Amino acid sequence: MSENISTALANDNSANACDKTLAQYRCPLCQQVLVLTNKTYRCDKNHSFDQAKQGYVNLLPVQFKHSKEPGDNKAMVQARRAFLDKGYYQPLVDSMLALHKKYSTKDATIFDAGCGEGFYTHQHKTEHNNVYGVDIAKETIKIAAKRYQDCFFSVATLSDLPFSDNQFAWLYSVYAPILETEFSRILADKGYLLTVTPADNHLFELKSLIYRQANKHDTTKSPIKQLTLVEEQRLNYVMDFTTSEDVLNLLAMTPFAFKASEELMAELNQLTTFSCQADFILRLYQK
Repeated sequence: MSENISTALANDNSANACDKTLAQYRCPLCQQVLVLTNKTYRCDKNHSFDQAKQGYVNLLPVQFKHSKEPGDNKAMVQARRAFLDKGYYQPLVDSMLALHKKYSTKDATIFDAGCGEGFYTHQHKTEHNNVYGVDIAKETIKIAAKRYQDCFFSVATLSDLPFSDNQFAWLYSVYAPILETEFSRILADKGYLLTVTPADNHLFELKSLIYRQANKHDTTKSPIKQLTLVEEQRLNYVMDFTTSEDVLNLLAMTPFAFKASEELMAELNQLTTFSCQADFILRLYQK
């Protein structure tokens, strides 16, 4: 069955797929392997999921949703896309890719947990590998699949990922919930998990405009208990803004945007220059 799955996926999903490293999707209803035939994923129990015209597959059944449209709203998605496209977080991507080059192989199958509109996902794609992204927000997956057609995208929840066990050699999570048990399940033996979380001073200058007393991020706790920590890095740099639009987009993609007053929004809209720290912790674990 594995050979049939690989053939079907290679023919139907991506012309740039590498046949030997395709991951197996599994049914979210019965956990059986899904086979793609004529644009429909189907398991042995005849549960079926159609591939959308953009190329992604929705593997989040309606009965598993906790709201009508789970995940980030459209405004937040548009703001994040505009901000990331300006390259402010490119140093983070470069650090992530450097770790991958150092520890993994060029043909490793990669998974982006909470991929959003695919900013990090597509930058891990090469002619030698296959890269998968999952997000709970359908609209963001639509954007990702339409824009980055050489990657595999699906709508699903991170707490019940739509993949068979031991599928990925490299998995990363950027600001998404870190669920060690489920991530470990889909990681191959000796596979790596890279987590990116905020360090103490991340966006501190922006937070200081919103809160009377801005608190630094707590970096002492880690949700990873069983995997082995291989390397930890701190990445800190200053982002210099010359347009208010970029500052407002940064604010809109953060959780504390809801705390911003109308007066502050008007003030930010008049900014001509602003500087703010990007401060990340990268932790690499191995199964």
